[in-house]
Amino acid sequence: MKKRILLAEDDQKLAQLIKDYLNQNGFEVIHELRGDRVVPLAQKHSPDLVILDIMLPGKDGFDICKDLRKFFRGPVLMFTARQSDIDQVLGLELGADDYVVKPIEPRVLLARVQALLRRTQAEKDGRQETVENLSFGELTLKPKARTAQLSESAIDLTSHEFDLLWYLAERAGQVVTREQIHRDVIGREYDGLDRTVDMRISHLRKKLGDDHQKPELLKTVWGKGYLFVPEGWN
Repeated sequence: MKKRILLAEDDQKLAQLIKDYLNQNGFEVIHELRGDRVVPLAQKHSPDLVILDIMLPGKDGFDICKDLRKFFRGPVLMFTARQSDIDQVLGLELGADDYVVKPIEPRVLLARVQALLRRTQAEKDGRQETVENLSFGELTLKPKARTAQLSESAIDLTSHEFDLLWYLAERAGQVVTREQIHRDVIGREYDGLDRTVDMRISHLRKKLGDDHQKPELLKTVWGKGYLFVPEGWN
């Protein structure tokens, strides 16, 4: 069965290019020009993935993403043309899974779509179902429930933040490179510029109460990567 993608893009030429390319690669694409029609379409057609442009007539991509996350559990990929938009996509925790910078290169978009769908399928397959909880001092991670507790209080983590924290915790005491995280957690190769990992580490530190200027739990090892400190949670 073909995977179904809902594409929200008001540039007709770009939308047709994307639709044709994704169709050629085995996807069913539903296209919508107006932002205020996207959520009803998602409710009606239950897409496997949603692609959102930020600037849309009727409703912008940020508001659409927030509304989608009230019921839609699949991946959301956003188009952006400005650095400030990238910061907002990553920083406001809207629930977007990834972004692609305009001008859109169809092959890059296809690779991102495929990576997101693979990751989603892996989660559905329950690869973590047989894994036991991880505990470090006052921190407990529960993969089945995908929850984290610190000092017996629940930490409000997004799905992506939990994935990253779990990945680092499984490798406690080891330096993990940005390239490894991109490949294994984000689902794509690091291009030398992408700030997704940095932003998610920053969010995790804030939620875990780790001093961003002098972190003791999730340390930055300059020139190498990140280190989950196992003894820091006591």
